[in-house]
Amino acid sequence: MKVALVGYGKMGKIIGEIAEKRGHEIVAKLNETPTAETLNNPDVVIEFSNPEVAFNNIKVCLENKIPVICGTTGWLEQKPEIEKIAQENNTSFLYGSNFSLGVNLFFALNEKLADLMKNFSEYNVQLEEIHHTHKKDAPSGTAISLAEGIIKNDQRFSSWKLDETKGSELGIFAIREDEVPGTHSIFYRSEVDEIEIKHTAFNRNGFALGAVVAAEWIQGKTGNFTMKDVLFS
Repeated sequence: MKVALVGYGKMGKIIGEIAEKRGHEIVAKLNETPTAETLNNPDVVIEFSNPEVAFNNIKVCLENKIPVICGTTGWLEQKPEIEKIAQENNTSFLYGSNFSLGVNLFFALNEKLADLMKNFSEYNVQLEEIHHTHKKDAPSGTAISLAEGIIKNDQRFSSWKLDETKGSELGIFAIREDEVPGTHSIFYRSEVDEIEIKHTAFNRNGFALGAVVAAEWIQGKTGNFTMKDVLFS
C-alpha cells in the first residue's frame, strides 16, 4: 500500500516504521491539515493527530475519496458527520479508540463481565485509566469505550462521568503520570471483596501495529468500521 500519515508525532513515527517493515510505502508525513497535493495519492490515510484538528483532517481525506484509519480521540461528538461524509463519497472510515489486539480482547472481556455482574447490586463499579502527561484528552477514548461497554450491559448505568461512580453515572478516574503508554482497570467492589480486570500497555507498538493491520484490512471496502470488524468479522 501507499500510506499517508496525518499526524507525524510519536505514534505516527512508530506506525511509519511498522508499515515499512510490512512492505508498505510512506508517501506523506504531515503535521498540518492535508490537501490533495500533500497527501500524494495514497491508498489509505492513517490519522493520529490532535482532537482540535482531527475532524478537518479526516474530512479532507474522505472528500478526496481516500480511506481513513483514525486513532485520534477526544473529538467524537463530530463522528456521525464524518461517517456521513464517508458514505456520501463512497469510501471508508475506521475509528478505533485503541488499535491494540490485547485491548480489543479486553473490550470483549469487559462486556462479558458487565453482563455477569449486572444483577449483583452489592458490587459498585469504578473505572480507572492512567496515561502519560502529554495526553490531551481525559478520559481516554479507551476508557470511554470500556464505560460504554458496561452501560450497554448493565441497566443500572445510563451515562459515564469523570470522578467517582454515583447513582446511574459510571465513574472514570483519569490519572496522568510520566511516560505511561496506557493502563486501564475496571473494579467491582463490595464490602467483602473486589474483582478487578486490567490491561497494561508496555509501549506504543501494539497500537501502531493494529492501525497498520486495519489499513491493510480496509482496502477495497466501503462504509464505516471499527476494530471489531477487523479482528472478529
